[in-house]
Amino acid sequence: MGYYNTPEPKKKQKGYFASSFTGLIAGALLVGVVPGFTDTDAAVQQNTNSAVEASSNVQNVSPVVTTDVTEIVEKNSDAVVGVTNLQTAAQSPFAPAAQTESQEAGTGSGVIYKKEGDSAFIVTNNHVVEGAQDVRVTLADGTQLDAEVLGTDVWTDLAVLKVDADAIKAVAEFGDSSVLKAGEPVVAIGNPLGLQFSGSVTTGVISGTERAVPIDINKDGTIDWESEVLQTDAAINPGNSGGALINSHGQVIGINSMKIAQDAVEGMGLAIPINTAIPIIEDLETKGAVERPSMGVTIMDLEEVPAEYRQGQLNLPEDVEGGIVVQSVLPGSGASEAGLQPYDVIVEMNGQEVNTVLDLRHYLYTEAEVGDTLAVKVLRNGKAMNLDIELTDSL
Repeated sequence: MGYYNTPEPKKKQKGYFASSFTGLIAGALLVGVVPGFTDTDAAVQQNTNSAVEASSNVQNVSPVVTTDVTEIVEKNSDAVVGVTNLQTAAQSPFAPAAQTESQEAGTGSGVIYKKEGDSAFIVTNNHVVEGAQDVRVTLADGTQLDAEVLGTDVWTDLAVLKVDADAIKAVAEFGDSSVLKAGEPVVAIGNPLGLQFSGSVTTGVISGTERAVPIDINKDGTIDWESEVLQTDAAINPGNSGGALINSHGQVIGINSMKIAQDAVEGMGLAIPINTAIPIIEDLETKGAVERPSMGVTIMDLEEVPAEYRQGQLNLPEDVEGGIVVQSVLPGSGASEAGLQPYDVIVEMNGQEVNTVLDLRHYLYTEAEVGDTLAVKVLRNGKAMNLDIELTDSL
């Protein structure tokens, strides 16, 4: 997600030189009055010196400013860490094997959410650690720890890491993202553009809740999933991914994930709601993957099938425009046991019309559970059939 803003012109230069020039003039004027020193001036100077001596016990006072934001940052800054993705760099085929070493492939952020026994657990984004041979975590005080990736989930863009707990000083508190309202103030903490800006704090508001952002998982140009996210105008930049979005009570209510980066767009940061993230985090921590219901089929959208094959090979009526074509059936799966076959076209699930793969995934991943039995309506050679398919574990 590369996006960089063009640096602003150095407008402050003029003000700097103007201030310097004014100071130079003031200094010259001060020096210029010295030769004209009179007796009256001497008396004034003497009185001035006495006043200075009398007030020599006056000290400059710099008050400690405490606000809601500073309290939030103080509470959470140690719980937000840097996450470095280390990958083996391409080496010359003539280089000795001993010279092969991991190099930094990218950096992001993470949130320490639990400390248990000798271990501490960190949530970050899947895209932060994707492809990593090794992962290094950098704490707020600069301490570096080797991290173990317990699990990742491409669909929600979440990952869970485990580190040694000895150096961990703080653990973040999760809030409730379901009660958020547009306009509610939030604080984002992370590491924009890398660890040199670690612990950066930005503020803003919740711009919108329950936003649906289309995601192309395998980069083939087809939308595979719609991610439910929070929208905020708090600045989120490269390296903030995996960091914390925090409410006014100092609770983490979102995991910063992405930003809409277009020339015409300003201030559209996106975060995964913590209520959505928590069950994913629990599965990744305990199972290494997310348990989701599966039918045991590979599928494609009917709209991707050329018209001549719809009426020919699939033998569909001309008025059928939406549906999901079964490409293959996994032996021993619920679909296989129910009698589902390749080239069947799924058009309904539990009485709900499904027109695309996205519809089917949304139903399975949000409304169904492992062990459920679905009433599935299919078209086989143009004729309607009803099948009962038991959903199994996708792990």
